[in-house]
Amino acid sequence: MTTPFTLMLRVRYGECDAQQVVFNPRYADYVDIAVTEFYRYALGGYQSLVDRSLESQVVKLDIQWQSSARFDDVLKLQVETTHIGTTSYTLKVDISHQDHGQKIAVAEVVYVLVDAEEFKKLPIPDDIRQQLLIGAPDIKVNQAG
Repeated sequence: MTTPFTLMLRVRYGECDAQQVVFNPRYADYVDIAVTEFYRYALGGYQSLVDRSLESQVVKLDIQWQSSARFDDVLKLQVETTHIGTTSYTLKVDISHQDHGQKIAVAEVVYVLVDAEEFKKLPIPDDIRQQLLIGAPDIKVNQAG
């Protein structure tokens, strides 16, 4: 059985509030970092879209928290494609503690594929659709140190 693409990150001091708990907007940063790495393995990097005069724009980001991350925790972010429409696709990012597996948050990000010059919606090309469906199974990137 395959596992979704996984990114390991360590919470840095500057990402925390005075109580050493991750400040809530930082989770959007973590999601963006995880998706960028997912693109690297699933699509050959974000630049592969740009080289085709394509961009992806976030049209929805929903984060539901279940617990908190704290300074120096190692986080496990798992990314997988959950939906592909005509011009949009949805990625789910599960965030948990690496050491004990406690769930921290689940994010859902909806992207729309657009023309890089006029930013008009475009149908997702078949090859990109296939790459997103396959994802980057069993790939684990460790940026936690």
